Amino acid sequence: MAELDLNDYCRALVTDIQAQADAEGGSIPNTFTQYVLEILAEAGVVSDAALAYHSSRGLEIYGYGLPDDGSSLDLYTTDFNLTPLSSKLTKAESDRLFRRLLAFLGKHGAIRTSQEDNTDVHDMCVGVGKALANVPKIRLFLLSNRASTTTAPEPGEFEGIPVTHELWDLARLHRHETSGSIGEPIKVTFERPLPCLAAHSDELNYSVVLAVIPGRQLAELYKEHRTRLLELNVRSFLQTRGGVNKGIRNTLLTDPRRFLAYNNGVTATASDVDFETDKDGTPVAIRSMTGLQIVNGGQTTASLHHVLTRDGRDLNDVHVQMKLTIVDPAHLSEIVPKISEYSNTQNKVTLVDFSSNHDFHVTFERVSRSLWAPATDSSGQETRWFYERARGQYTDKSAEHETRSAQRKFKLIMPSRQRFSKSDLATFVHSWEQLPYWVCRGAQKNFAHFMERIEKSDPVVDVQYCKRAIATAILFRHADGIARAHSAGSHKRLITTYSVARLSLAAEKRIDLDRIWNEQGITDALRDALDELCPLIMETVISGDRHVSEWAKKPDCWDEVSRISWTLPDGLAAELTVDPFEIASPASTESDEAEAAVEEIPSEEWQTLADWAREGRALLAGERQLAERVAQRLSRGRRVTEIQARQAMGVYEKALLYGFQPTPDHEAE
Repeated sequence: MAELDLNDYCRALVTDIQAQADAEGGSIPNTFTQYVLEILAEAGVVSDAALAYHSSRGLEIYGYGLPDDGSSLDLYTTDFNLTPLSSKLTKAESDRLFRRLLAFLGKHGAIRTSQEDNTDVHDMCVGVGKALANVPKIRLFLLSNRASTTTAPEPGEFEGIPVTHELWDLARLHRHETSGSIGEPIKVTFERPLPCLAAHSDELNYSVVLAVIPGRQLAELYKEHRTRLLELNVRSFLQTRGGVNKGIRNTLLTDPRRFLAYNNGVTATASDVDFETDKDGTPVAIRSMTGLQIVNGGQTTASLHHVLTRDGRDLNDVHVQMKLTIVDPAHLSEIVPKISEYSNTQNKVTLVDFSSNHDFHVTFERVSRSLWAPATDSSGQETRWFYERARGQYTDKSAEHETRSAQRKFKLIMPSRQRFSKSDLATFVHSWEQLPYWVCRGAQKNFAHFMERIEKSDPVVDVQYCKRAIATAILFRHADGIARAHSAGSHKRLITTYSVARLSLAAEKRIDLDRIWNEQGITDALRDALDELCPLIMETVISGDRHVSEWAKKPDCWDEVSRISWTLPDGLAAELTVDPFEIASPASTESDEAEAAVEEIPSEEWQTLADWAREGRALLAGERQLAERVAQRLSRGRRVTEIQARQAMGVYEKALLYGFQPTPDHEAE
């Protein structure tokens, strides 16, 4: 397959960023920053990144990141050039940009006092101030679309906190984007070679060795690389909610020397290993590994990190058995899923393999690429939406067309604005499915939850499914433009997801997605409704002295937004379809129980509760209105939605506490 060389990639990048900035009405450097941070978030390099531009004498910053595991404080700055091939990023320039970025830390307190509350820069200063009290590491990122003549500066410190530097220049971005993989290979070098036992194999494509790795070293690998170390794993780390994780943590805390005996260890893969050998050439110790991945044992690895960083244990007495398979990179997609499936013995796998080869993504790619989107202008030119199942597919596909005219034709049929990734799809669908707080938790966590839901619901990925999923993308992007017009600033994405979710709730998922697909746009009534709704969302999510980004991640935020007193305008109500569109709604025991409980209470009693609340003012207006809506739906024989059921039962229980007297036949036990 042809591949864009560095110069072609550079020109394509500038063109795409300019087009995106123009479409979104944003500045070109900010658009580039957001673009790079999104691909780094998908790769697991950064998380919870937010844009917040501030410049003053001797200082410039474009954004920050506060990973919720508390592992680091990340600061971002950008160097974007419209003619990047005309000059290189020199050492003097990169050092100056890193110094200007670091200067923010010393002045963030003064900057905070000069900013109005709830601005993106004010939120950044508040978050940074809190993080500096206990963060173990500061990471400075310089993002540039020029090729650098130097490497990142050596590590330093700020008020005793270690500071590292990450330089993502044109060459590094090019390698990342055209590799077709999620991230750069992880390389591990052991200061003291790791003793191992090699198993005999006549297979050409893989070999296996057994080793015991120090628990602290495994925890530090996770600390450095985080989810990148688990890209091929079949599960994500679920904190300590599951029995297995609690057991792992308890053993580490109370009986660390027996961890080797009690724990199943980890299964890992690598693309290349440097061995020490005996006189017969048999491997006896591992000097280094390239392309390391933990394909089974992710919970063990993350639990070690949790106990090291959160519980402050040194893990010096902990050792972990490791089965390491050295796999030819060409056979990763064939062998690794089988290793993951067959080696999993700790507990039932409920989360799916996050790799691009999952059946859902393969099928969605195949079906969506076969669709022709209707022409939206007088040219009559039909187009296609490009689902980027694996990183770099769009770039590689474009590179297959070697001449400029062929590439122009490719982009006419598959314009870059109609490209979307796996994490984008999760964002669009979760917004429609009224899960905005998951979207706000970042690309990695949102995607993991999306895949868990897909596994449970097992949707039929046919033409209709793909058209409607893409329609949610069109809806989301129009809502994003409206949020920008309302000056949502760096909070735009979270305002967008909450706006789409609240619209979906009000419309009971009966927005005509088929019409959106057919018209490749939204109606005037839908646009007017979003324009009316957006300021209400901003007032609820951004107002107050809460840290906006953290508040938006909480289900309580969605509960508050869902109670906003707002109904669909008549014009949009007239456009609704009869049945709701469920994109990916797995069965939920909790939701089923809530729905059953709501339906056991007669509609008359819900209306009585609403009347009681109106007379005594014991409940909030939104809670009283919810009781009335439930009464109306039940009286008409209509189903109460999941979120309405959960909220309604909460209102019912609150009313009981405040003195509401239910009818005897339905008194809560």
